[in-house]
Amino acid sequence: MATPYFQVRLETVASTQDEAKSRLDALPVAVAAPAQSAGRGRSGSGWLNADRAVAVSLAAHPAESDHRPLSLMAGVAAVRVTGTPRLKWPNDLMLGDVKVGGVLVEKSGGVAVIGMGLNIWWDDPPDGMGCLLPDDPGEDHANEVAVVWTANMMRLLDQEGWPHDEYRALCQTLGRVISWEPGGSGLAVDVANDGGLVVSVDGSEEVLYSGAVRHMRG
Repeated sequence: MATPYFQVRLETVASTQDEAKSRLDALPVAVAAPAQSAGRGRSGSGWLNADRAVAVSLAAHPAESDHRPLSLMAGVAAVRVTGTPRLKWPNDLMLGDVKVGGVLVEKSGGVAVIGMGLNIWWDDPPDGMGCLLPDDPGEDHANEVAVVWTANMMRLLDQEGWPHDEYRALCQTLGRVISWEPGGSGLAVDVANDGGLVVSVDGSEEVLYSGAVRHMRG
C-alpha cells in the first residue's frame, strides 16, 4: 500500500529544505517553489535561481534500518521525470558537460529531507550552468515537475531496494578518468550497491563516498 503524503506549493520560500522539515509531522511532506531566497547546495554551496526553475524537498521519517543511497535514488527520480539529463556521481543532473540541476539530502534526528533543484529555462545562465529546455514552458511546468518527482520519489521509498542498475545506466561518470577532493585520480568503473563510486587506482580499487568529483576526459 502506497504511503500517503502532503504536497505543498509556495510562491516564495527561503529554503524548501527547511520549510519541508518544519512542516513534517506523521506523514511525509513535500514543499515546492519556483525560487528560493536562501537555498543551498551540496556542502553549503550557494544557490542561484534560474529564470524558470523548481526547487522541491521531501521530508520523511525513514526507518533506522534504511541505509539506501537516497541522493542517488532522487537523481533517478529526476531523470524519470525530465527524460533527458544524465547523472554525474553522486547527485548532479547534467546535459552533456553542463549542470542543469542537483540533489541535496540532509539527515538528522530521524528525519531525512530529500531535495531536488532543476533549472528549467534560463535565458542567460552563468558559465558552467545550463537549463533543461531551450524555451520558457510557462509557470505551470515547474509545479508539474515537482508533483511528478515527488510521486516517483515516494514510490521508490515504498519499494524494496533501489534502482541500482538504472542509476548505473544513467551515470556518465562511469568509464571516465576522474579526480576528486581532497586528492586523487583514477578510472570510475562502477557504482557499489551502497552508492559508493568504485574507482580503479594503479591496479587496485577504491570506493569513494564523498568529495567533489571532476571528469578529466570523455
